[in-house]
Amino acid sequence: MNTAQTLRRARRLATLALLGGGQVWAQQSAIYTCTDAQGRRITSDRPIAACIDRPQRELSNSGATLRVIPPTPTAAERDAQRAHEREAALARQRARDAIRRDQVLLTRYPDAATHDLERKKALAQTQAVMDAAEQRIAQLQAERKALNEEMEFYRQNPAKAPARVRRGIEDNEQAQRDQRHAIAAQQEEQARINARFDAEAAHLKTLWAGAAPKDGEASRP
Repeated sequence: MNTAQTLRRARRLATLALLGGGQVWAQQSAIYTCTDAQGRRITSDRPIAACIDRPQRELSNSGATLRVIPPTPTAAERDAQRAHEREAALARQRARDAIRRDQVLLTRYPDAATHDLERKKALAQTQAVMDAAEQRIAQLQAERKALNEEMEFYRQNPAKAPARVRRGIEDNEQAQRDQRHAIAAQQEEQARINARFDAEAAHLKTLWAGAAPKDGEASRP
C-alpha cells in the first residue's frame, strides 16, 4: 500500500469515527420539555429556565420520559421544608431520649417491689417534716396556754398587759400559722409524689412486660 492509499484510508477512518461519535452523542443527549406560564410548550436540550416554577420532563431521543424534574422550591417552601426537617430531627431525638429514660427506669426499678419501696421512702421524708411540724404546733399551743393564763390578769383591760405577753401571743400565732403552712406544703408534695409514682408504675408495667417506649412523653418522670 502506497502513501496515497494510506492517507485515503486514514481519512475514511477519521470520517467514520466522527460520524460514530455523533451518533453516540445523539443517543445520549436528552430533551427537556414543559408548558410555561403562558401555556406554551417549550422544548430544549437543557433544563428550561422559564419552567423553573413548574414540572418539566426529561425525554430520551425516542420520546420516552426519563424523569420528571420538580419545580424549584420557593424561599417560603424551602423554609417550610427546613422547619419540617428540624421537627423530624427533634422527634427522632425525643424517641432516642425516651428509650434512654426507659433504660434508666428499668435499671432503677427492675420490679414492682423496688418501685413501691422507693415510693414509701419518698413519702416517709415528707411525713417526717409533717410530724416535726405537728410536734412544734403542740409546743406552741402549750406556750400559748401559758400566755393566755398571764393574760387572765388583764382580762378587764388587755391594753395594760405587758408588751412581752402581747408580743408573745402574736409571735405564737404567727409561728403556728407557719407550721400549718409547712404541713399543707408537705401534703401537696405527697400528692405530687404519689402522682409521679402512679404514672411511673403504669408505664413500668408495660416495660416489665417487654414493651418498647411509645413516645417521648410516656417515660418522662
